[in-house]
Amino acid sequence: MLALKISVHHCLHHAGLTAALDAQAQTKIQAGHDDLPLDPLVRPYGRSGLVGTGHRQRGRSARIEARNPKQHTRRSDGQDTALHDAKLYTWARSLRPIVNPIVYAIPVFMATIAMEAWLAHRRRIATYDVADAITSLHFGVLSQVSAVFVRALTLGVYVLVFEHLRLFTLSVNSVWVWLGALIAYDFIYYWVHRFGHETHVMWAAHQVHHSSEYFNLSTALRQTSTGAFASFPFYLPMALLGVPPMVFGAVALIDLLYQYWVHTELVRKLGWVDRVFVTPSNHRVHHGQNDYCIDRNYGGIFILWDRLFGTFVEERDDEPVIYGIRKPLASYNPLWGNLHVYRDLGRRMAASSSLWSALRAVFARPTSSPAQRDTFDPQSFKRYAPPMTSATRAYAVVQYALLIAPTTHFIAVAPALTLGEQGVYALIILVWTVGVGWVLEGRRHARVFEWLRVGGTTAALLLMPSWFGWSADASVELMITAIALGSLRLIHSR
Repeated sequence: MLALKISVHHCLHHAGLTAALDAQAQTKIQAGHDDLPLDPLVRPYGRSGLVGTGHRQRGRSARIEARNPKQHTRRSDGQDTALHDAKLYTWARSLRPIVNPIVYAIPVFMATIAMEAWLAHRRRIATYDVADAITSLHFGVLSQVSAVFVRALTLGVYVLVFEHLRLFTLSVNSVWVWLGALIAYDFIYYWVHRFGHETHVMWAAHQVHHSSEYFNLSTALRQTSTGAFASFPFYLPMALLGVPPMVFGAVALIDLLYQYWVHTELVRKLGWVDRVFVTPSNHRVHHGQNDYCIDRNYGGIFILWDRLFGTFVEERDDEPVIYGIRKPLASYNPLWGNLHVYRDLGRRMAASSSLWSALRAVFARPTSSPAQRDTFDPQSFKRYAPPMTSATRAYAVVQYALLIAPTTHFIAVAPALTLGEQGVYALIILVWTVGVGWVLEGRRHARVFEWLRVGGTTAALLLMPSWFGWSADASVELMITAIALGSLRLIHSR
């Protein structure tokens, strides 16, 4: 639980909220009001006496203890717990520059994907395609990059609602609060997920996750860059009910990470577990475009919601699941993959006869969802597979390996960068993924584009005093440059 508390606070730091909280704390210290709640994360604990960050900053409560230890020892258990939590929170804030759950998750994701690909190869299961997997990872990169810019709004609104409008005050120390919050979050997630399939504007964001025609752990990372704005209002009732932001962030992380492992074909049916929890078997159904798979199995952790609301269906042994969407993306460009259904929605709105009709189109069933056709013939399905050399696949792998470092660095240092620096850094990463996608598609201009992109990026690495705050030995920079430029030889003209 301590790790979750620290990780969630780091998310708040990335949202740009902790600077405001620090200022708030200092104001209250100077005014001598350490008995007032300092911020939404501590308020439920009571009279915490929390101050600033670091061990050198002390509050009025510490001074009281020094003057009159006997009086201080007569605090209630609740106050003792509050002070303990306050100290824990202060210590967690002191760790914020090095603690980031996504940074730690990236190597785990890469290792498990490599392991699954190796096992699938040994078992002769065609569950991976290099181009598709790299594209899924590119979607994941852009999702994390975009989160830097939207997290302050989404999490910030939750904090404001919790601080000013909550009906109850729930303790962060109660196991029942944590368990109830996890169940409540998963229940809301079921409906967010369901609306993501049944309304055009939410499908425009969610279809990214379904656009892969393969089903593996890399598919789990194929996440949208535009879905937060439509989905986060659904979770505000948790703030109204008094679920502390720290608890909310932690259970959201748990719910998200749980769903990673269910994206695999290597784990078959699990008996009674399939009837209670979301598992690979019933999540394979959710990703299918077979007729019986459409709009089914929406749960995040618990499949019980689908059983309760009539959307559950069991995986069939006599009909292999065909993955993807019925209007195929047919592209390795992650930017286009995020935007193409919004284009369809815009055209649908433009063709409407009235403003009311245009607004109805936003919330109508999506024309580009898997349900847009009545029947589906699995025998006629063909995956998107443009002609490609093994050297081109190798180029994409090398480029993604090089991309991992700047992506991780961007996530870690984004709060310390100006908005302009964040924008430039994010643009470099976006262009990186788009360029590699064009190479995989065999675009005629891709080779020239990549020579310019790689050349410009490596020149910036060598000539800039530091790479957005990161400095390395000249030998390291030269090695990165040599690998990047050398990989360009792998690009073959078709």
